[in-house]
Amino acid sequence: MKNTSIFRNITLAAAALGVVSCSPDKFLDVNTSPNNTTVVPPSVQLPTIEIGLGFIIGNTLGRDTDLFIQHYAGIANQPATVDRYVINGNYDNEWQFDLYTYTLNGSQTLINSTQAASPAYAGIAKLTKAYAFALTTDLWGDIPYSQSLQGLANLKPAFDRQQDIYQGADGIQSLFDLVREGLADLDKTSVLVPGADDVVYKGDLDKWKKMGNMMLLKLANTVSLKDPALATTVINEVLAKGANGSAAISANTEDFEVPFGTSVGNTNPFYSYNITNRPDDQMASSRIIDSLAAFNDPRLPKFFTTTPGASAVPTATTTYGKFTGYNNGNNVTPPVRANRSVYSTYVLGPEGEAPVRLLTNFQRAFILAESVIRLKTAGDANALYQEGIRRSMEKTGLTTAEIDAYFAANPKVVTLAGTDDHKINQIIRQKWFAWVGNGYEAYNDYRRTGFPQLQPALNVTITPTIPNRLLYPPSEIAANGANVPEAVITDRVWWDVN
Repeated sequence: MKNTSIFRNITLAAAALGVVSCSPDKFLDVNTSPNNTTVVPPSVQLPTIEIGLGFIIGNTLGRDTDLFIQHYAGIANQPATVDRYVINGNYDNEWQFDLYTYTLNGSQTLINSTQAASPAYAGIAKLTKAYAFALTTDLWGDIPYSQSLQGLANLKPAFDRQQDIYQGADGIQSLFDLVREGLADLDKTSVLVPGADDVVYKGDLDKWKKMGNMMLLKLANTVSLKDPALATTVINEVLAKGANGSAAISANTEDFEVPFGTSVGNTNPFYSYNITNRPDDQMASSRIIDSLAAFNDPRLPKFFTTTPGASAVPTATTTYGKFTGYNNGNNVTPPVRANRSVYSTYVLGPEGEAPVRLLTNFQRAFILAESVIRLKTAGDANALYQEGIRRSMEKTGLTTAEIDAYFAANPKVVTLAGTDDHKINQIIRQKWFAWVGNGYEAYNDYRRTGFPQLQPALNVTITPTIPNRLLYPPSEIAANGANVPEAVITDRVWWDVN
């Protein structure tokens, strides 16, 4: 299901870009309408790109990776099928429209129209472009990259290797260099600068620079097992700008998150699907509920709703209440709607206004904690690990007193111990908790580290393992089949060496 009204402005902008001005000697040019503009201003382009990124993470790709990573479970219709890893033929709309047409092409169009005079906009667009391309290659592996976004000039772009997209190659700019280029643009003199049209940071370019540096940390973390030398270089590059990654997102108020509203058509896409449109398709996975309950984690009621004790068979009973989840891939009848634990206000908001979180402060702390252990970069791994937990708990609305009490009562949970492998396991499990509401990032962590140690869903008939990648959609195979690589869901993407 798509919340099409979110993209109304995007569609109008794309339509406007497609209008061709008539030649002065053409008949009836005198009647040219001033509403049929050939130029869409940056103030219209930017918010549609930003909202588009939030929509991508909160819509189908977010829901499906939530299933793979066992934050949520499918109980009916397409989610129940995807929960058993039947994904062949999916993702046409996400690939063709959400990513390449709207977000990626929109970012490139904004770059083209503002690079010369208003590089503040171009710089932001390069950062959104880098995020969208990172997501696309992380989920699909090899993708159209260096030859894409050329419109009619190249309708059948080649697929670049994921290795080249990350590392760079002859004629292929690395994602790292794309981000660096965007950061450099933000320091240039700009005729136009974003303001209220920037729905994320309201034109605060210093926060956009932090977002760009956070992107460098995210990309480095993604390839840290495959190319530790590259990851170390990039992380040290960010650390050189400020201790403990302070040049990146280093406060919860700096998080790169896309806001949504309460009116119909403008709500958070998780809310639109799970509450408004398809309330009987999904509920919380019993696997993450069991894990959070085992740690008596106070985020549990922030992430998921409680259920009545008398009328439901709870998955877990904690000091925070009773919670009823569903085992991924199960084929038993789910509980009635009133007795299901579902996403709570942290993910949805009271009326659908919760933001979709893409890059966060807790993410920085966890990345750097892992980096200290794995790559021997500067920092105190345990202090960074604890910072990540605290910032995540604060993000859900827990008070300092509540967090302090949890730390005092659970020293083994909040303290890194044992072998380096065990410490990495602790870090990634806490990231798995913290990333409720962003299945994409948790899915990346799981694939590259093998943590947390998840079991495949029940009743799987396609493959006995959690998918390692998505399959190329039928629309791309039909339009560009000669260039589309062969792929099955057990294939690992380049950076996945687990």
